[in-house]
Amino acid sequence: MKLRLIIMNFLQFGVWGAYLTCMGTFLAANGHADGIGLFYSAQGFASLFMPAIVGIIADRWIQAQKTYGICHLISAAAMLALSMYGITNGADAKISVMYPLYFTAIAFYMPSLSLSYSVAYNALELNGLDTVKSFPPIRTFGTVGFIASMWAVDLLGYQDNARQFLVSGILGLVLGVYAFTLPECKISQSGGKKSLAEAFGLDAFKLLKDKRMAIFMLFSALIGICLQITNGFANPYITSFSAIDQFKDTFGVQHANILISLSQVSETFCILLIPFFLQKFGIKKVVLISMAAWVLRFGFFGLGDPGSGVWLFVLSCIVYGVAFDFFNVSGSLYVDQVVDTSQRSSAQGLLMLMTNGIGATVGTLAAQAVINANVYSQTDPVAQWGGWSMSWYMFAAYALVITVAFAAIFKYNHNPDAKKISKEDN
Repeated sequence: MKLRLIIMNFLQFGVWGAYLTCMGTFLAANGHADGIGLFYSAQGFASLFMPAIVGIIADRWIQAQKTYGICHLISAAAMLALSMYGITNGADAKISVMYPLYFTAIAFYMPSLSLSYSVAYNALELNGLDTVKSFPPIRTFGTVGFIASMWAVDLLGYQDNARQFLVSGILGLVLGVYAFTLPECKISQSGGKKSLAEAFGLDAFKLLKDKRMAIFMLFSALIGICLQITNGFANPYITSFSAIDQFKDTFGVQHANILISLSQVSETFCILLIPFFLQKFGIKKVVLISMAAWVLRFGFFGLGDPGSGVWLFVLSCIVYGVAFDFFNVSGSLYVDQVVDTSQRSSAQGLLMLMTNGIGATVGTLAAQAVINANVYSQTDPVAQWGGWSMSWYMFAAYALVITVAFAAIFKYNHNPDAKKISKEDN
């Protein structure tokens, strides 16, 4: 069963890794650089409503593993249609056609992330395995799958064309079929009725009545603004150096996806460091370390180049693991510690909405506006390089302000005996 779940996780994140870090390069190469933010914000928009809707379906009507498979089949069909349209039309492909296809694909992919956890936990429990001990090593292979897809797309020469979506679609099609072979998940037999707000998780907003939760969720949304910026713009930035003679033949320019994949390698190792850091420094300091890492992530990109400054790009990739994992995991643990078990799922859903929904959506659209003004308003490659650097410095300055504000405003001293937030408090 562990092997079967490893395959599931490998494919789950392989689907994503095929295009997530290089879709921006495809759009820029085909004259749609000003649409990068629009495409990457689709994940945020989809995260606002699709996981809740699909979650209800999986809980009440269609077994989770079947819902999971259906989501991937629909997503894969849209991805394959997108790839065929992009391959056929090349630079003549229109955003008005590509975006609806991409949004359909991502709208059914995003809920598959949470469904994959439900399916995995169910399978492990049916086989008498401890989910806490057994799942993390299995989940690591998801990151391996993500990296493998990045490398495959890079080495096949698909970073700047629509064949990256073809790779994603094929993997999604395989996973969609494979999902139906996984152990059955029970459908809830509860006869209790929920209000519309409860069904869609909107009642979770009541948690914001608690001051400490409101402050933490606010900062979660603010730091969530950083989450997708480098996914959307790092590859177009690095490959843009191909227009400058001294950099065009460097490894980074020729294999930007492989270079960026160091970020995912860093993630894998940083996950293992989290227990030590939490025990040593506590949640607030770990979150602060994560926020400071975002400052370095952006700052190193601004200072580096694919030539003699490539080591700064490498450092940026290394600190990404700290920036991404330390915030996601410690934030989730903080919410779990301060919220009563009766509100646990709602609180975690609210955290996801604030970071990957609202924060990431605002972040990608805002980043697009900044880059349009600093980079794509220029025609000279060297001037564009300066614009890119200025953009990264602006993102770093934003992350620094959030870090300082969080350190000053958020007060937290861990106390296991402290009263937790419950439904009665709302």
